[in-house]
Amino acid sequence: MSVAFDKPSWWQRIKPVFQGFDLPLICIVVFMCGLGLVNMYSVGFDNGSRFVDQSRNMMLAALMLFLVAQVPPQRLMALAVPLYTVGVILLVATALFGITKKGATRWLNVGMVIQPSEILKIAMPLMLAWWFQRREGQLRGLDFAAAGGLVLLPAAFILKQPDLGTAMLVMSSGLYVIFFAGLNWRLIVPVLVA
Repeated sequence: MSVAFDKPSWWQRIKPVFQGFDLPLICIVVFMCGLGLVNMYSVGFDNGSRFVDQSRNMMLAALMLFLVAQVPPQRLMALAVPLYTVGVILLVATALFGITKKGATRWLNVGMVIQPSEILKIAMPLMLAWWFQRREGQLRGLDFAAAGGLVLLPAAFILKQPDLGTAMLVMSSGLYVIFFAGLNWRLIVPVLVA
């Protein structure tokens, strides 16, 4: 009889899976997604196809967020260098063999058409986090200069495509990591203003 009472409830069994989540952040994301869906619905419902597609995409994104959140940070850190390297190689390949549409060479056909600059949106902060973690406690000016080079290399290829929006996103994500690693904001602001 006591065995039935000692059995953990379903909530106690799945609670460890959700312990790593930042509840306020999740609430903000859900609110913003809901607000986006309300805006899409109010602008024009057009028989529901766009609304349904966007809802499905948000659910898939939430599933991906959940799955990636289950990966330990050490595993993600192990992917930093290979992901960054593959991203830069694909950017070089795009510059050489890319598909040009409407004056922009942003896509690469590798059996399917991909946009390699999207990889750097994830790879850039991971790479810089790996870089600074390896040099923790002994950071010098040269380390920050090398990190700046890691940011500028893919950003230059992305700007050449031309894709200013993605280049700014990749550079800003890199600069945020550099700032949190300890670089004085007075040195970063002129770069952002320029």
